[in-house]
Amino acid sequence: MTSAAGPVYEVTLDVDREISEEFDAWLEQHVREMLEIAGVVSAETFHAKVDRAGRVGRVVRYFLESDQALEDYLTGPAEAMRRATELRFANRFTAGRRVLRQAGQAERTAEPVEACLNCGARLQGQYCARCGQRAHGRLISIWELVRDAVGDLFELDSRLWRTIIPLIFRPGTLTREYLIGRRARFMPPFRTYLVLSIVFFLVAFFDPEQQLGILYEAPPESDDSRTEGSQTEEEIRREVLEDLAADGIYVPGLSTSQDRPPAEKPSEEEQGDSRGLNVQVTPGGSTNFNCDLEDIDLSGPEWLTKRATKERLQIICERVMADRGRSFINQLLDNIPAALFVLLPLMALILKMLYPLSKRYYVEHLLFVLHFHAFVFLILTLEILFSRLVALTRLPDLIANLSVFAVSLYVPVYLYKAIRRVYAQGRAITILKYFVLVMSYLIGLTLLLLFAVFYTAFSI
Repeated sequence: MTSAAGPVYEVTLDVDREISEEFDAWLEQHVREMLEIAGVVSAETFHAKVDRAGRVGRVVRYFLESDQALEDYLTGPAEAMRRATELRFANRFTAGRRVLRQAGQAERTAEPVEACLNCGARLQGQYCARCGQRAHGRLISIWELVRDAVGDLFELDSRLWRTIIPLIFRPGTLTREYLIGRRARFMPPFRTYLVLSIVFFLVAFFDPEQQLGILYEAPPESDDSRTEGSQTEEEIRREVLEDLAADGIYVPGLSTSQDRPPAEKPSEEEQGDSRGLNVQVTPGGSTNFNCDLEDIDLSGPEWLTKRATKERLQIICERVMADRGRSFINQLLDNIPAALFVLLPLMALILKMLYPLSKRYYVEHLLFVLHFHAFVFLILTLEILFSRLVALTRLPDLIANLSVFAVSLYVPVYLYKAIRRVYAQGRAITILKYFVLVMSYLIGLTLLLLFAVFYTAFSI
């Protein structure tokens, strides 16, 4: 073994067999470039055994003259070399790095050993071996604060983009890579799900004019003066009544006083027929709701009828209709994310039952469901943003409709391909289990959304 006064920087490489010759030629040139760096004394290259994924192994050890030489390399050319390698070979290889020291070397060195500022452990390189924090991680400028906050958004080789791109275009790849142990390059599954779900609900349901109304100008007051060709309130009211009558919602002669001149009052018989859940259209376009549920027959299981009494339902109806259901809808939207989160373990349980002989743990099926839901949130977010862009630029609505149609086709195809890649079964059995999973998903989603509706109604 070549001796050196300083540490040994060891790099372990796993390379796809198909590119092994090209990679070996590149590695030979790379070692020569490393030896030209100040402080690198010598290097040794070894061939390791073939791993389980069919990759060939290579190990390179660089002998450095001092700890300072290692620090200069890691903070200098190391990052640029690493990026160039990843751009050239993409995901065709993986690399692991560590710092080795010869026996007694730490005692002979006169340089003091620094401690990690985060956990206090002794440092033997640029990163702490216990907690992973970088040795020079103090933020000393505004620029470093900004770079630390948004760096992952603009670095092409960051974990954010290495996660999002395969999540969209390579179904099942993230789950498969995670299960075989390649995890450090991607965002953690739960974090990916939570971040994308939050982004989706913000994009889908955030109304800037409603939430930030103080930043918008108030709409101009309507001019009461009637212009040529405009309709009066009476004409608008009759139009609405005719449309409701055509749809079978409104029956002339059974309404309240809004269907007759003001001086004419409804008879007692008509008043008796107006009980129940009725809709009344008033001049100006407002709508009145009658929540009288006296004649409604409530039947069902005993546990439901004890809770959903007429009196309670009437109170709920009045609360919901007090602001035309706005509070109800807002609270329902707050409860939907929790309902979708409950759906995750249920779908993982279905997968566990569909693949009893796969020898996979329950958490591995849960990982698959997490990645699929994260993909759904991401693709829906992109679709919503694209549709809004089409509307903003006043492009033909056909473009937005085609994008909706494409997403509607891509999501089920994505699920099928993900199942095939992760569970690696034949097409026939995969198609059968695919339909069982989809039906179970639709049933579970429907039941959870109904539960969310009832829970919201009884909690407002």
